[in-house]
Amino acid sequence: MKIFSIICTRNKNLSPVTSKLVHTLSSYGVSVKLLVNQKSIFGAYQRGLDSCDAKDEDIIIYCHDDIEIKTSHTEFIAALAKCTIKETGIVGPAGTTLLSEDAVWWNQQNWQAGYHRGLVSHVKKESGEVYGTHYGPHGQVIALDGLFLAARKEIWEAVGIEKPKYFEGDWDFYDIHYTTRSHRLGYKNYTVPIDMVHHSSGELVGRDSWHNNRKSFIKNTNLPITIK
Repeated sequence: MKIFSIICTRNKNLSPVTSKLVHTLSSYGVSVKLLVNQKSIFGAYQRGLDSCDAKDEDIIIYCHDDIEIKTSHTEFIAALAKCTIKETGIVGPAGTTLLSEDAVWWNQQNWQAGYHRGLVSHVKKESGEVYGTHYGPHGQVIALDGLFLAARKEIWEAVGIEKPKYFEGDWDFYDIHYTTRSHRLGYKNYTVPIDMVHHSSGELVGRDSWHNNRKSFIKNTNLPITIK
């Protein structure tokens, strides 16, 4: 089994965080493909998938360029081993067992009600302090956060990487689309224990394209979706 990682980044002059990420993944035996200054995350991810010399059973990781992986090599590979189970769809560090009518996976009420799973650390802008955001115990979920998504190549091909025709924006809501489609195809998505720091506080959620794609997703999806 081989592991590939496809990462979009803004320019060739990599930030310290991105450089460290590439170094970490490479040292873990992951073949890293950096795609610079892309026009669409959907198109970039499709081109990355097509360019991988991967077999159906090999694992493809789609991840942000602003994450830091703290998990050891052994623990990282052990967590990704979940992908090798035939019934498994997509895995990642955080997600939810209930996607409500608003299609926001981190919905605060659902979080308080215990529907969320996983753990991601974040960095406070003011102090640089790292703090853990604990969503809940790891397990099966409906939707996953897009900062890190991993699955076998055959799963990605079944899900389909191309942008849905009803999406307006080229960079938003791909994670919810991919993971809920995996679920609807009958696969089981999971959060897995990969310790990572996300060097972003999610500012892009405020942009119009995110809201427009969310509205289109809601219009074209029967919500809520939950694990039965």
